[in-house]
Amino acid sequence: MRHDVKTYGNFIASKWQDATDGEFIDVRDPSNGAIFARIARGTADDIDLAVRSARSALSGEWGQMTATERGRVLNRISAAVLRNIDLLTELEARDVGKPLTQARADVVALARYLEFYGGAADKVHGDTIPYQNGFTVLTVYEPHGVTGHIIPWNYPMQILGRSLGAALAMGNAAVVKPAEEACLTILEFARIAQEEGLPSGALNIVTGYGAEAGAALSGHPDINHISFTGSVRTGEMVQAAAAKNAVPVTLELGGKSAQIVFADADLDRAVPFLVNAGIQNAGQTCSASSRILVERAIYEKVVALMSERYRALKVGPAGNDLSVGPVVSQRQKAIIEGFLADAEKDGLKVAAQGEIVADAPADGAYVAPTLLRDVPHEHRTVQEEIFGPVQVIMPFDSEADAIRLANGTAYGLVCGVWTNDGGRQMRLARAVEAGQVFINNYGAGGGVELPFGGVKKSGHGREKGFEALYGFASMKTISVYHG
Repeated sequence: MRHDVKTYGNFIASKWQDATDGEFIDVRDPSNGAIFARIARGTADDIDLAVRSARSALSGEWGQMTATERGRVLNRISAAVLRNIDLLTELEARDVGKPLTQARADVVALARYLEFYGGAADKVHGDTIPYQNGFTVLTVYEPHGVTGHIIPWNYPMQILGRSLGAALAMGNAAVVKPAEEACLTILEFARIAQEEGLPSGALNIVTGYGAEAGAALSGHPDINHISFTGSVRTGEMVQAAAAKNAVPVTLELGGKSAQIVFADADLDRAVPFLVNAGIQNAGQTCSASSRILVERAIYEKVVALMSERYRALKVGPAGNDLSVGPVVSQRQKAIIEGFLADAEKDGLKVAAQGEIVADAPADGAYVAPTLLRDVPHEHRTVQEEIFGPVQVIMPFDSEADAIRLANGTAYGLVCGVWTNDGGRQMRLARAVEAGQVFINNYGAGGGVELPFGGVKKSGHGREKGFEALYGFASMKTISVYHG
């Protein structure tokens, strides 16, 4: 083994530990294919150790902390994340393939989540309920207990922040299973959190494959809540495993989100959003805008404007900080190329493509951003999540037609609507089937404060904002008879 390949163990009870069977997984840089780290290949035994550690934390120092004290811990960690911004940025770029600017924004987002939930920790209040004479009835929120967090590879820091931040703020103790493809910033975060005084057992991290460590976490009998972000198929398996223990699950799954552009839209403002929301993080975003629906009167104009931007996109190594970096792995590249091959076989028209720079390493996982036009609504590039830098653009003829197309997939995560007609804005916002609707903007999930989640096969439950805090707590009703 080369000396520059760093080895990471699991983080359990504030200690770094090898997997119980001593196995490791190689971590490759998607920009050049090189192995640059190894992570522990955790199994059910490691998950069990982590759950036991979390359970102990609830009866120890962490469980005895007041909400105000928990908030202060989260705020200290938030500040420390920003002090480590250069380290985390470089590691995220190398691990995921994000351009440096995008990786840096993710570090800032992680810190902001912790800041938000640190400030909110002591502000979740119950109610008193008018009842019969002689009674006082009140409600209180209590932590579930041990929460499991299965984090995907596309936004490790952001999704850790929105999930773990809310869980810890409410007083839960957590077991995190990050994706094996990209988890190094989550492991570095554990070091930072420990240095800032997060008590032992409040956070435990087990790395490994989903079929081994992830499945063990989903079905563990001593887990009280599961938060999962990832594919529909895996989400269904997580929910089925948790159901055997009657454990609640928050699922943030895939998306095929549309942006709907009417003829009265401000195209100078809209077009950058139309493109950026599809190619950010190489299109590997659940809430990416992968479908563009345009009123026929301006369809050719929008195709031309988007095509001009596409042709200016440059794809290359994360460290070059270009428009688009590599996708996360050769496996993901092959999936995306399969969609593009089907598009070519079926005679779909390529409106424009970005350019992979000449000096991009041959072993990197690069995909040229591609805009497909005039795509039939039933085609798989319209109906299935590609999770890559591919967008489809299609015309519509009326408001009703736009709603039909927008709602015409199995997903319902995000939708954007571009129009200056106030009545139409609200009609579309109410009619589209999505967990978030953006009018004359597109937030790709929105800010920390905005509740986020989907309908249909995009999942259920809400993350972000105050709503996430309630998801990581159980309401208890207390009725006192005093005469």
